Amino acid sequence: MKHQYTNALINETSPYLLQHAHNPVDWNPWNENVLAKAKEENKLLLISVGYAACHWCHVMERESFEDSIVASIMNANFINIKVDREERPDVDQVYMNAVQLMTGSGGWPLNVIALPDGRPVWGGTYFKKEQWVNALEQVSELYNRTPEKLHDYAAKLEEGIKALDVVNLNTSEINFTLDDVQSAVDTWSSNFDNTLGGLNRAPKFMMPNNLHFLLRQAYQNKDLELQDYVNLTLTKIAYGGVYDHIGGGFSRYSVDAKWHVPHFEKMLYDNGQLVSLYSDAYLITKNPLYKDVVYETLKFVERELTHTDGYFYSSLDADSTTPEGELEEGAYYVWTKNELQTLLGNDYAMFSDYYNINNYGLWEDAHYVLIRKDDDATIIAKYDISLNLLDEKKTQWRTLLYSKREERDRPRLDDKTLTSWNALMIKGYVDAYRVFNDDSFLQTALSNAAFIINQQLRSDGGLNHSFKDGKSTINGYLEDYATTTEAFLELYENTLDEKWLSTAKELTNYAFDHFFDDQSKMFYFTSDEDSSLVSRTIEYRDNVIAASNSIMAKNLFHLSHYYDNEAYSNTASTMLNNIKPELLEFPSGFSNWLDLMLNYSNKYYEVAIVGAQAKEKIKTLNQTYIPNKLIIGSESDNDLPLLKNRYVEGETYIYVCVNKACKLPVTEVDQAIKILFE
Repeated sequence: MKHQYTNALINETSPYLLQHAHNPVDWNPWNENVLAKAKEENKLLLISVGYAACHWCHVMERESFEDSIVASIMNANFINIKVDREERPDVDQVYMNAVQLMTGSGGWPLNVIALPDGRPVWGGTYFKKEQWVNALEQVSELYNRTPEKLHDYAAKLEEGIKALDVVNLNTSEINFTLDDVQSAVDTWSSNFDNTLGGLNRAPKFMMPNNLHFLLRQAYQNKDLELQDYVNLTLTKIAYGGVYDHIGGGFSRYSVDAKWHVPHFEKMLYDNGQLVSLYSDAYLITKNPLYKDVVYETLKFVERELTHTDGYFYSSLDADSTTPEGELEEGAYYVWTKNELQTLLGNDYAMFSDYYNINNYGLWEDAHYVLIRKDDDATIIAKYDISLNLLDEKKTQWRTLLYSKREERDRPRLDDKTLTSWNALMIKGYVDAYRVFNDDSFLQTALSNAAFIINQQLRSDGGLNHSFKDGKSTINGYLEDYATTTEAFLELYENTLDEKWLSTAKELTNYAFDHFFDDQSKMFYFTSDEDSSLVSRTIEYRDNVIAASNSIMAKNLFHLSHYYDNEAYSNTASTMLNNIKPELLEFPSGFSNWLDLMLNYSNKYYEVAIVGAQAKEKIKTLNQTYIPNKLIIGSESDNDLPLLKNRYVEGETYIYVCVNKACKLPVTEVDQAIKILFE
């Protein structure tokens, strides 16, 4: 194709940046040369942050960034920088904090004007064309006439940004109790939606680490009311339009309260975490709905987000092209009544009842988003059919509609690969393997883990963050070390291949060397080898993905048991103690920390299995939900602290230990489980 405009983004690999490479705006990537140019020319920076699957990013591009008049204003007054937030979460976090301080809210697209030294002075999210032009002209005029006003404001805002993520060392006595956890859940529960699941608000995000903690809390402490709430939420999400009933997999969130209309982008990190969540939920409940969700989601990931070399892509766009050639949110996924009647023929009545092709399932402009309201038993009773026949019908419907859907233009694929998100997906596959004992899941996880070792792990022991077109780039962030270590620990527990355990330890030690803050005993998000930004943040609040510090703390807790390492143990408990005051006040933002707190406030078991049958016994043990344990094992003699001198030729023994004190060994898994539930 011939393009009227081409800017510096043409040399980038990020699909999001490449989407903007032919805008009339003179976009630049974020790098040291561009930042130096702003200082040399004393020009304001205009920093626009988004990601490839972002609907409103595309809208603002069409309205403003593709407009030559708007571009001329931007080019004349600013050094314009486009940032893929998924490639540069460090840059995104600094300017997101700034916008939240300035406006009280944030989101994407994220648009910020900064002084030549990078300190922000103005910002917001999506702007209509007229608003955007007015803001650019006003800020530019202010900078030209009275730059000292912007410098004064930048200095104050810089102080606020640096104060946002400060974590002070908590020197009070370390004491974690079930009462603390229960108090946090009680505070949190006042916002539960006990009719539709999730929280009492819209939009609704799935928040898998929130639900995973609540799942554990409910079952481990026999809270029947909380069990009902978690299962209600999981069922409503699986019934909702946020779940793709035709192709499997989850969209990012629901714009309404009943989980119906999704923001249609599909992100790898959501699907990885939700596979882990629904796997554990199935292990507890044996609800076939949960198993279907896991298998269908992994089929989606395999089909649409997996490269033949075993690594995972990042996302599918919210938007796709309509038959009229317009880029429209959800166009690939939604249906009209006429389409469905023509496709389904005599089955339409039952299908429309099952997936609510009625006022309940209506979205807009006569389009429907499939959503379930009733369980299978209700449909079976209404139509007087068997469960087997209904299952056959559902398979036929999905096959038919998927085939028809494939005739449409598909959503765009963000085919970059991120280490942290791949690690979350590894964990999803390993958790599914642990619960369903499907060897193909483990093989996929091992293939991706090998990719991380072979492509993303550098010779100096550090990780790179991104991979695209055969190139591994961008020095890794704490999230890469935290999630990869967590995934490798899961692989070790399920394979007993010690290379995963030793690599997890090596990655953790690298993080100590390059990310650790000796004063707060927390970890910075960026390495000490990275160029400095306005602020070096400490990410500690759990969000849609758990905070990198909370994952690190849990990793350290586990590694301290594996290696009998007091330094790891002390760091983990100190990190949790630092967070405890804020955790008790705002528990929904600290669910992964609360999960760690359960390790301290309940008994936590070390299960050592030694002997030729170790792997088989681990598979059997994993068929029972026991979240307050770690597994260590070997098929032969081993010098790890929990395994040393425990191998007996011709026998396989199971040792159940708490705080380094072990019960007498047993040979049968049911005997070990009995000890674990004493």
